[in-house]
Amino acid sequence: MEQHDCCAAAPVSEHGAAREATSTTGGPLVEILFFDGCPNHHPALALVKRVSGELGIEPDIRLVNVPDAEAAQRMRFLGSPTIRVGGRDVDSSAQERSDYALSCRVYQTDAGVVGQPEERWVRDALLREREGPGKRSESVESELRVAGR
Repeated sequence: MEQHDCCAAAPVSEHGAAREATSTTGGPLVEILFFDGCPNHHPALALVKRVSGELGIEPDIRLVNVPDAEAAQRMRFLGSPTIRVGGRDVDSSAQERSDYALSCRVYQTDAGVVGQPEERWVRDALLREREGPGKRSESVESELRVAGR
C-alpha cells in the first residue's frame, strides 16, 4: 500500500475554517467532518457540491469541526475528511470500523489509497437519501445505470 501525506499543512484561508451549516435548503443532510489543518476537507466539500449539482439535489451541507480526541470518540470520527449523508458514512465499510481518532483518513478506492472517498459512493448516498432511507426507486436505478454503476 502506497503512503500519502494526507495531512500536510494546508494553506490557511483568510476566512478561516467554516464551522457551521453552509446551506439550509431542507434537502438531505450532508456532514463533512474534519479537523483544523486537514487539506482534504475542502476537496471533499467540492466533491459533494459538484455531485449534488449534477443530480439536481440541494443538500443541507454542514462542515463539522472535530476539535479533539474526545470529540472524535464521541462523534465516531474515522478521520478527516469523513462524509456522512443522512447520518451514514458514504463508505459502506465504515460500519465495521471502530478506530475513532483525530487523524487523517485515507480511502481504499479503485484508484488506490487516496484522501477522498469514491465519487460513486457520494452519488449513491445522495440518491439513496433523496429517495428516502433504505429506498431505491426505479428512477435511482435508472440514474445509476446511466452513470455506469
